[in-house]
Amino acid sequence: MGPPQGGPFIFMHSGFLIALWMACVVVLQFLSPPALAVALALCAVAGWWLAPSRSLKLLRRVRFLILAILVLFAGFTPGEALLSGFPGLSPSREGVVLAAEHVGRLIAVVLCVAVLMEGLPVSRLVGGLHALLSPFGRVGLPTERLAVRLMLVLRYVESAPPASWREWLTSDGSGGNGTEKIVFARELLAWREWTLLLAMFVVAVLWFGVAR
Repeated sequence: MGPPQGGPFIFMHSGFLIALWMACVVVLQFLSPPALAVALALCAVAGWWLAPSRSLKLLRRVRFLILAILVLFAGFTPGEALLSGFPGLSPSREGVVLAAEHVGRLIAVVLCVAVLMEGLPVSRLVGGLHALLSPFGRVGLPTERLAVRLMLVLRYVESAPPASWREWLTSDGSGGNGTEKIVFARELLAWREWTLLLAMFVVAVLWFGVAR
């Protein structure tokens, strides 16, 4: 069981939540292994509490990617053999560490996606993307069209059947009659949200400068 759909997200601006999610995904890529382990544990707790079924569903969909990462990094990274008795067949210690690190980052991102998509319905996700992209509309960027297309991609990736890659080879990409109605809620970012986003950006720049 978990909290009702939307949970604490229902009172937060969808655009700010999406920006916060993107910041978390970026930060995950630069965490040290000990910090990554803590972040992964927090993501696992959040996924189990806020989006248990969706988290399991998305993790099942990336299981072969996880397996490929384990095989490639553990089996083809040069270094000290993990099984000294079978040096020709054993994965390297360095490769196992790299594989665990990359798999941890992938699982953490997938769990973040599950929590975000569980907390925000499709209409709010599209509205949040549109709100974040709205400043670029002044320079000619088709923000509404881009937001809808991004949402279609996210929803298709989440709901596509396991064997859908075969359909990609034979389908023209349109489902049914080729049309789909998408309604999204317009949520304008207030000055508070823009201030928080600016503060996040400044903190990120300072953090990356110190980390380097």
